[in-house]
Amino acid sequence: VQLVESGGGLVQAGGSLRLSCVVSGRTFSTYVTGWFRQAPGKEREFVAAVTTFNWRGAGTYYADSAKGRFTISRDDAKNTVYLQINDLKPEDTGVYYCARKAPVSGWDYSSSSWYNYWGQGTQVTVSS
Repeated sequence: VQLVESGGGLVQAGGSLRLSCVVSGRTFSTYVTGWFRQAPGKEREFVAAVTTFNWRGAGTYYADSAKGRFTISRDDAKNTVYLQINDLKPEDTGVYYCARKAPVSGWDYSSSSWYNYWGQGTQVTVSS
């Protein structure tokens, strides 16, 4: 399974970005796709996750810090998962990673160690 993120860049505070994660390779009937971010000097943190229809329904999950400004969505026809970020703030600066757990076992969607496939990340920089 390969994941490729795109859509990052340099934006002013208050702006918006839509990050994309294109997934290719082996397919699984159950999977969860998550977005994480890592700010300079900090640990990687969970942002949001989305499940497939075959596992606990089509659910979305967010970190408390992401509720309200972040929206995760998926387009199965394009094998793509998106992360829409609105009202960007300087503290949103960091590398954003897409990750996939496949096949699904256990349930720990907010833990980076639970995921077994990762993309290379896309840089988001928010200027004040």
